[in-house]
Amino acid sequence: MKPIPLRYAALSSAALAVLMVATRFKHFGDALHLPDASMAVFFLGGLYLRRHLAFVLFVALAVLLDWVSIAYAGVSDFCVTAAYAFLPLAYAVLWYAGRGYAGRLQATPLALAGAFGVAVPAAALSFAVSNGAFYWLGGRYAEPHVAEYAARLWQWGPLFVRTTLGYVAAALLLHGLLAWALRPRAAASHSRGR
Repeated sequence: MKPIPLRYAALSSAALAVLMVATRFKHFGDALHLPDASMAVFFLGGLYLRRHLAFVLFVALAVLLDWVSIAYAGVSDFCVTAAYAFLPLAYAVLWYAGRGYAGRLQATPLALAGAFGVAVPAAALSFAVSNGAFYWLGGRYAEPHVAEYAARLWQWGPLFVRTTLGYVAAALLLHGLLAWALRPRAAASHSRGR
């Protein structure tokens, strides 16, 4: 897929930012809040926006939202340790996986399924980076060891990966539906222009 035009990039950026703002405060969701979409936002940002500067701006937005949620919304700072410095790396895994696939993205079922297929290992690796940094470098566990880390990875990993993939699947489905809905209009206007 060619890079999206600037006006659509601005609209996509705004939509992704709103999704992150709306979901980041309650990481697991509850009856009133959707689960955190941040991991999906980074994959989709790489897929659609691609630009390195956009990645940096989304990392800054994530940090700002965490600061606001801790300082003003009463969210616990338990996860903010030295390991927090590894979150940009975890997000980069997602962003650059999406960016790497972006050139092959088409509005076809096979290409959309391919994007989803890339999101699966990217989400798993991203979670392993963030969770591993927290476990090994966060200072929250007195005697960390591999067996306990593996158990915690298995306990929390599927939830985070499943949440990410749910948002990615919804976005890719929307992409396909919009392309399908706009296709007749584009074809009709092309034939009128002849």
